Amino acid sequence: MKSSELLFMKAEKKRVGTKAQIGPEKGRERRIAKAIFLIIILSSVAFSVYFGYTILSSSPDVSFIKPTRQFKPENPNPELKAAIVDQVSLTFPNQTFIQTAADILEKANYSLDYYSSERVVVEFYRNLPRYGYGIIVLRVHSSASGGETQAQRVEVPVVLFTSEPYSNTKYVSEQLAGQVFPVSYDVPNPPYYFAIGPSFVTSCMNGKFQNTLIIMMGCEGLTNTKMAEALREKGAKAYISWNGSVSANHTDQATTQLLQHLVAEAQTIKQAVENTIKEIGPEPAYNNTLEYYPLESGNYAIQN
Repeated sequence: MKSSELLFMKAEKKRVGTKAQIGPEKGRERRIAKAIFLIIILSSVAFSVYFGYTILSSSPDVSFIKPTRQFKPENPNPELKAAIVDQVSLTFPNQTFIQTAADILEKANYSLDYYSSERVVVEFYRNLPRYGYGIIVLRVHSSASGGETQAQRVEVPVVLFTSEPYSNTKYVSEQLAGQVFPVSYDVPNPPYYFAIGPSFVTSCMNGKFQNTLIIMMGCEGLTNTKMAEALREKGAKAYISWNGSVSANHTDQATTQLLQHLVAEAQTIKQAVENTIKEIGPEPAYNNTLEYYPLESGNYAIQN
């Protein structure tokens, strides 16, 4: 074989050997690059999950609303807590009712948190189960026909009013899901406020009530049982309300007497409701009366 042919063969072998080395080297670089990319992606995902969890776990605490006023007995029992949610004070304030109810609860060793109308917003309702109240008195406007705008009417079971002005750009997902509604005291005239429905209670409220007794003082609270059922599903022990419309003055008188029977005298719910109606009477304008839900809770008595 000629020397020129030998040189050509050596050159060919050298070129083939270089390509063989470059191929695996590039493959190794691609694998390293992919690994680095995956590490960056996984780190970003882990950071996002951690950040999201931190925000979600802490946000309910940020939304807690402080009471307007607190009433405490001389020797408060941390397990005996009550609240009066006074959204009606926006239109029908009654300090005599508040003080009388506070006196009854204080004598039974309850600490009482009082929330005036401006504190009663959607976010307050959202975290209400997490406050740990054993008794909640909802002195709020309510309706069994929901809200309506000039364009359309929204029919729902029972809604509880807030004092938060309505906006179609707030709580958009809750509005689309039929959990919050626009309501007015003089439908269809403004101003409009947000109200919460039963599905808000079951789907949007954080935490669970701890066998809480809920007294809903507004109109039509037990025209149907949807709101009562929702609150029961959230852990309420019993729900007491009116089976139709009621005036502010009459519900104030009846609730004062009801609290006296329930808290001071430790009567059962059935006894307290029946005695209250005997003493105060049905709503005079509409002949509506107090009822309770569920029926089996009638034998329940508050143990101080």
